[in-house]
Formats: sequence, C-alpha cells, structure tokens
Amino acid sequence: MSLMPKRTKYRKQHRGRLRGMATRGNTVSFGDFGLQSLDWGWITGRQLEAARVAANRASGGQAKVYIRVFPHKSVSGKPAETRMGGGKGDIEYWTACVKPGTVLFEIGGVAEDRAKLAFKRAAHKVPIKVKMIRRLPTT
Repeated sequence: MSLMPKRTKYRKQHRGRLRGMATRGNTVSFGDFGLQSLDWGWITGRQLEAARVAANRASGGQAKVYIRVFPHKSVSGKPAETRMGGGKGDIEYWTACVKPGTVLFEIGGVAEDRAKLAFKRAAHKVPIKVKMIRRLPTT
C-alpha cells in the first residue's frame, strides 16, 4: 500500500517549483545514521515504500527504520490520446517534494556496515542522488 494523506483541503495541486536547500529536516534526529538527498526531486509514495522495505530486509529486520518525508503533493495526469480541454486530469500518484539536504530515511540499532548496506539498497529505489550521514555527537 503506497503512502498518501488521509484527507486534504484540496484534491489537486499546482506543480510548483523546487528551489534552494533544505533548511529543516536536514539533520539526523531519531536514528544513528541517515540517508540525505543531494538533488531536487519528487519521490513517490511507492518509491518510499520500496526503499523502506529494501532497507528493512538488508538490515536483517533488527534495525529501526524511520521515514522522514511524506508524500503530501498530488500529481494528476490525463490519459494518452485524449483531446485538449475537459479540465485537469485525475490524481495518478502522491509525491514528497525533496530539496538537497533533506534526510529521507534514518536507521538505528545496527552497526555502521549494516546501515551502509541497508542505505545502499534503499538508494537504488529512489530517483535522486543520496549519501549516508552520521548523527552529530551531542555535547
């Protein structure tokens, strides 16, 4: 089952534009390691779920995997070979708008080599470049 909001104020949205770097959600907060984006992009709910499952399986099921982004944006599309007009198309999927620096996933409770393997598997499922980061030491 793909991720999508339970309810929204408006069903259909404009595409918008992604600009700038992430100012929030750009540090590891819950786990020990994080998967941070290096590009702008849209990540669908299906891609997020596939990456989560891949990370869970690669960690042997003993790690806690946190998803730090949620697909709030609806993307509509009209069927192929449809004439112009007739309004905006139906919602096809939901996406999370990701800026560079956004932490997509976090993982805790496993060693670094196991986390690296889990994030490598998850990185193959998302359409943007990512890198693994560590939690900053607290003073």
